[in-house]
Amino acid sequence: MKDQLTPKKIIGLMSGTSCDSVDVALCEVYPDLTCQLIEGINYNYPEEIRTKIFRAFENKLNTQEICQLNFEVGECFANGANILIKKHGKPDLISSHGQTIYHYPNEEYESGLSLKSTFQIGESAIIATKTGCLTISNFRESDIANGGQGAPLVCFADKQWFKNSAVQNIGGISNVTVISDDCLPFGFDTGCGNIMIDYCMKKFYNLPYDKNGEIAFSGQISENWLNCLLEDEYYYLSPPKTTGREHFSPKYIETILKIAPEKKEDIIATLTALSAKTIAQAYERFVYPNAHIKNVIIGGGGAYNKFMMKLLRKYLPSWLELKTHEDYNISNNYKEAMAFALLGYCTYYRIPNNVPSCTGAESSVVMGKITHP
Repeated sequence: MKDQLTPKKIIGLMSGTSCDSVDVALCEVYPDLTCQLIEGINYNYPEEIRTKIFRAFENKLNTQEICQLNFEVGECFANGANILIKKHGKPDLISSHGQTIYHYPNEEYESGLSLKSTFQIGESAIIATKTGCLTISNFRESDIANGGQGAPLVCFADKQWFKNSAVQNIGGISNVTVISDDCLPFGFDTGCGNIMIDYCMKKFYNLPYDKNGEIAFSGQISENWLNCLLEDEYYYLSPPKTTGREHFSPKYIETILKIAPEKKEDIIATLTALSAKTIAQAYERFVYPNAHIKNVIIGGGGAYNKFMMKLLRKYLPSWLELKTHEDYNISNNYKEAMAFALLGYCTYYRIPNNVPSCTGAESSVVMGKITHP
């Protein structure tokens, strides 16, 4: 099969837990599973759609509204892809992560049936029809069906592109992939990334995020509150493990704010410290005892938060070199969309594209469903 592989132009589509925009990345994916970004754009959701997505996160939409939102988000994804298609022509295929609305990786049963599940919206038939491109979507389900947690999936790209490193994405949720010569790749969600910072920036400043960490720099870290937040049981669970908005929900955030420091800038500073500290503690508990790494490679929105990066340098051992994806000619902004372009390439050629040592699946499987235009 390998000798039949050819390079493919693929548009990767990704929207994470922050859902600030759809990341649209036109890539060239090669038979050796390397990937080159040709161009990327951020396609902003219309504000009313973004509001509905957040209402879905909070379980405030009825069945009709979720049904409609699935198609609306699919149209947003198609509109973003069509901007690049108009400029560069049709790709060979589109690979869409979709927008996660709910992710439940827990081992729980009802009437003997597993409740482990995941739900991404952004209807692939809409994307395929409106772009005229074969579209691959719904990657997580196959991993869950085979006993995994359906996450993290970007580990597959990380193990192709990096060596002897902890590859740390800091999006709404923070997740790490550990690539080492002395063990199988493994990965897990370290905890909250920007999700609680963004919530409080909106609440206190009516801003979507803390640009460059400027608000955090103006505040003081409350060590007492930080130590309290670090007691959350999730941080002590052994991998494989994943988390999301289902855990770090608005209710969760409002509860912890009841014992927060008085100054709003101190709240932002402390929540930023929480994200950095939980990464460092996760390495101490689960990475250093099991793998030899030389670098920590930061990607996602956290890579642009200078206060976050300063704290990571403080909390991580001095012998670890701190880098960003840009040091490897991989976009911090579009890395995950590029990763899904790679996953789509593998689906197209029926190459197994999950990493059981990261997700906990029983076997390697080909993830993704194909929709023809």
